Amino acid sequence: MRPFCLLGITLCLAACGASAPGEKARARPSPVAQAETTHEYPSPAPPLENAAGGLVSPAAAVAAFATAYINWNAQTVSQDLRALAAHSIGQARSAMQLAAAQTASDYELQRGGIANQGTVEAVAPLRGSDDQFVVVTRELTTATATTAYQGLQPAWHIAVATVTQQRPGQWVVSGWQPES
Repeated sequence: MRPFCLLGITLCLAACGASAPGEKARARPSPVAQAETTHEYPSPAPPLENAAGGLVSPAAAVAAFATAYINWNAQTVSQDLRALAAHSIGQARSAMQLAAAQTASDYELQRGGIANQGTVEAVAPLRGSDDQFVVVTRELTTATATTAYQGLQPAWHIAVATVTQQRPGQWVVSGWQPES
């Protein structure tokens, strides 16, 4: 009966992380010791982000994001960018939050009555990638209180968007990189 008790105790100790009789216990290095060895301090994983909403396909999520991104006026641009941040995650969210903060205090933007309007002309998967899309837009910037944009013709712009599936059938933009 004693051998069974000893085996049971050994299994319990092993399951709890303790060493069996005769074995040396392996101590985990402290985070500071690990940092001294690897020159990196281990940190916890960032919390999972959730975006408000989401669309049924990656291309639809990219098209909706791009449409909102290119259509704004001086009075709504900061609010529009904050809404885009709420509906995106990752780098895209950070970029929209930063842009919203910058445009909120942009005196020239407000004073000039600057606005942008455009259409999304194409959304296509980036060759060799499952989660990136090329976005082509045609945009026109105007102003009501300055002649700086007078006579400006619509221009073509390209961006690369990355998407993430939050839940089945719910795609959001997680990266936004204007190229022109």
